[in-house]
Amino acid sequence: MIEVGQRLPNATLTMMGPDGVQPVDLASRLKGRRVIIFGLPGAFTPTCSSAHLPSFMRTKPQFDAKGVDEIICLSVNDPHVMRAWGETSGGAAAGITFLADQAAEFTKAIGMEFTAPPAGFFDRSKRYSMIVEKGVVKTLNVEDKPGVNVSGADTILTQL
Repeated sequence: MIEVGQRLPNATLTMMGPDGVQPVDLASRLKGRRVIIFGLPGAFTPTCSSAHLPSFMRTKPQFDAKGVDEIICLSVNDPHVMRAWGETSGGAAAGITFLADQAAEFTKAIGMEFTAPPAGFFDRSKRYSMIVEKGVVKTLNVEDKPGVNVSGADTILTQL
């Protein structure tokens, strides 16, 4: 698993742009910036939709005031689903960036994958949040039980 002090691996994620699916080079996106990344098991899933994402939507102005350049919501879904979730949840309008790791390559590279067949989850992302400065992990909060206990916005705000 990725650790505090380590540089995030290079990865190409995807998002929906004005002309369709577009690649997002994560290293370029993080270069010289202070970014919050929060990963979650899936768009439209109950806890992700009712607690995790809303915690960042509600506190986005506080992150802006603390000098955070971007908040990225990352999930092992396709970019079409991530766009739809961003639009229907209000997260995109709140200023959250929705990136897809559709083949779970980034999620696996940082050791955050899990599989839970009873829930229909295969190679999904654990629930986590991190502060990343210039591509280096400064703070990492990984949930070790169901729910949003340490990876929500309120926790990470206190760590800035």
